[in-house]
Amino acid sequence: MIFLKTPQEIEKIQEAATLLSQTFGVIAECVAPGVTTRSIDNAAREFIQSHGAIPSCLGYGGFPGTCCMEVNEVVVHGFPSSYALRDGDIIGVDCVLELNGWNADMCYTFPVGNVAPEVMELCQTTRRSLDIGIEACRAGHRLGDISNAIQTYCERRGYSVVREMCGHGIGKKMHEDPEVPNYGRRGTGAVIRNGMVIAIEPMINLGSRNIVIERDGWTCRTRDRKPSAHYEHTVAIVDGETRVLTTFDYIADALGDRFI
Repeated sequence: MIFLKTPQEIEKIQEAATLLSQTFGVIAECVAPGVTTRSIDNAAREFIQSHGAIPSCLGYGGFPGTCCMEVNEVVVHGFPSSYALRDGDIIGVDCVLELNGWNADMCYTFPVGNVAPEVMELCQTTRRSLDIGIEACRAGHRLGDISNAIQTYCERRGYSVVREMCGHGIGKKMHEDPEVPNYGRRGTGAVIRNGMVIAIEPMINLGSRNIVIERDGWTCRTRDRKPSAHYEHTVAIVDGETRVLTTFDYIADALGDRFI
């Protein structure tokens, strides 16, 4: 069941989304060669908790971190660890927080030092596909329009789209209906309506779209171990207009000319 939110409830989600966006400014300041993913996770958790919010992922189904850490071939759900980032890595940081009972979700893939041109191009394409998906998210359109826009843009550029993982509704819970795949046909799926709040999150691979789940039951990586990129915003439909609740502005401030 899709839970439509009132304008007042969307304002509450906006508050959570703003704090989450600020959290990513803190994360961006941390990302550098030699820094462990656990230390980045700790910084995010401390910032979230110090502002009266709850890290939604921490303890969810036994997940051990505040953020999912997606280094290189990891698509989603990687654990924070003692792994120290290396020059040339990319790391997707996916984080959800709850503020006053409402959740917001966001992901950004950071380049670490000097990243290979083909990997940077993957990140840039994935980042642009998020914008294109958001452009297709309009009241009266269907969810398949978002899915198809992302898929078409990425596949025409030679990349593959992960199919087992997708975007989702969000609100009182961090995962609600509807599912928002990154592939599909235009004109299919639920009608986009006022009050819908969804997380749009393309996960795009440099090589094959095939994935595997590691023995920890969480970490999802590409089967061919080629890099994967992941970007995400929480968006709402208000008065027939699409409103992006999260923002990459705090990341841009921190990264300067390294911002994708």
